[in-house]
Amino acid sequence: MRLTVPQILDMAKRGERIAMITAYDYPSAQLVDAAGVPIILVGDSVGNTVLGYGSTIPVTMDEMVHHAAAVVRGSSNALVVGDMPFMSYQALDSEAMRNAGRFLKEAGCQAIKLEGGRMVTPLVRKMAGYGIPVMSHIGLTPQSYHRLGGHRVQGRTAEQARALLEEALALEDAGAFSIVLELIPAQVARLISERLEIPTIGIGAGPYCDGQVQVLHDLLGLFPSLHFHHAKRYAELGETIESAVRSYIQEVQSGAFPTDAHSFSMSADEEAHLQEIVSPYGHDAQSGPSGEASVQEQGPENLGVRP
Repeated sequence: MRLTVPQILDMAKRGERIAMITAYDYPSAQLVDAAGVPIILVGDSVGNTVLGYGSTIPVTMDEMVHHAAAVVRGSSNALVVGDMPFMSYQALDSEAMRNAGRFLKEAGCQAIKLEGGRMVTPLVRKMAGYGIPVMSHIGLTPQSYHRLGGHRVQGRTAEQARALLEEALALEDAGAFSIVLELIPAQVARLISERLEIPTIGIGAGPYCDGQVQVLHDLLGLFPSLHFHHAKRYAELGETIESAVRSYIQEVQSGAFPTDAHSFSMSADEEAHLQEIVSPYGHDAQSGPSGEASVQEQGPENLGVRP
């Protein structure tokens, strides 16, 4: 049985730290779900991480639903949250509601996430009122990359920190069941976490949040050249994968792979029978100067040569 929003809230009330991981496909979802992660976020970071975009901004709603559906199919225990991509909720409330519904109806997610503070508070209230669980996201909001001037830590001044607290309280009042705090000082994240009743999920926000979220690819070191200050690498699978592929290439080129252990065979009787029934097409019949069958004489119907 999948975890539910009330169960996530109960975990936070009991003081259990909540681990959330992004996943974007079926095999990744299987692995993190089997490991016991309670929440899987299908983030719009799929744009940077999987699709090769320079930011999250080009990601479409269709792409998000496609990846979210794969994650839902690959998991059975975690609560799956679909991330609303840029311009899927900013224009019209009716369009936003429809897109949020797509995550639940088409992809099978149990909740959605959207970026923003006061500007989206009425929308959060509307979605929550119609039974759509909403995870909010403040601090660094990657979809505002151009306005913010890049990926910069937010809330470093007292006034900026107060504004973040006010936004968090407003989102909680509107019905958000959780809030992601991204790239803000640890002191500010602690202040917000202590004032809210709903759980905070930090990324680059220090140790005082009720939970943490990280991109799976960052945890596993799948991009050896990318290192982020807020991410801890628990493995270096990028190097491992590259080494494994190099070994495969070398063995194919040398003939070391495949061996009999990786091959299939037929019975001796069937092999002998095969030799009998193909013998008219063998090299001994109508062979050319080199001992091989003549293409001109045999024609395309001859199974011994390609037309």
